[in-house]
Amino acid sequence: MAGLVAVGALGALALSGPAAGASAPAGAKPTVVLEHGAFAETSSWNGVIERLRKDGYRVIAAANPLRGPAADAAALRSLLDHVDGPVVLVGHSYGGSVISTAAAGDTKVKALVYVAAFLPDVGESALELTGKFPGSTLPDTLDPVPYRLPDGTTGTDLYIKAGKYHHQFAADVPASAAALMAATQRPIAQAALEERAAVAAWKAIPSWAVIATEDLNIPPAAQRFMAKRAHSRVTEVRASHSVAVSHPDVVARVIEQAALRSRS
Repeated sequence: MAGLVAVGALGALALSGPAAGASAPAGAKPTVVLEHGAFAETSSWNGVIERLRKDGYRVIAAANPLRGPAADAAALRSLLDHVDGPVVLVGHSYGGSVISTAAAGDTKVKALVYVAAFLPDVGESALELTGKFPGSTLPDTLDPVPYRLPDGTTGTDLYIKAGKYHHQFAADVPASAAALMAATQRPIAQAALEERAAVAAWKAIPSWAVIATEDLNIPPAAQRFMAKRAHSRVTEVRASHSVAVSHPDVVARVIEQAALRSRS
């Protein structure tokens, strides 16, 4: 498992296969674009990337700024605009909120895959959806870090406390790997979890959902509610919130199902 969780810095983008702007041959498999969520970073997709590459997919793991769905979606759209050909867009956790915004109106995005993720409707926030059902123990594990920007505005970044990360975020990942994940976690702006969605791309684009039944961040009941509402094709797996790390084979298989359906 440790080999699946390489945590070296990957820069702004983790690219595999041809460069993001390379032309895709006619009839080629779609490019898979992966958007990580809060308290993670691009290497959380490494195991999934390995499997997709082995099966001939071009893959890009995008760096999520974690500042707010609208701003983060704008950053993701700039990357999508640079990808030639059809796209399967995948979001983990808060990354689901981002892909739901970024994909709206983008005809290149043929399928959405939500991995233990938010599927907000217009007017909903991640915080609201988390609290809609019991089961999240995330609030008691958070470490708030205030910050001040050069223009004088202030905000709060949220981390998961290192000593609580393994149990809260990645209980089915080896402790040594979870410790590395805790050290490299990316914080999310508190305001990002409170920002309400302005669009919901899953209303127009076919979606798939991987539901982690042992998730302590997003209650499984909330994941089921959102997936059912979106008419997503659902796969449930006994896994923690870090299902892409602990069960990369399952996640890659669902992504490939979405990719195959999008080509038919």
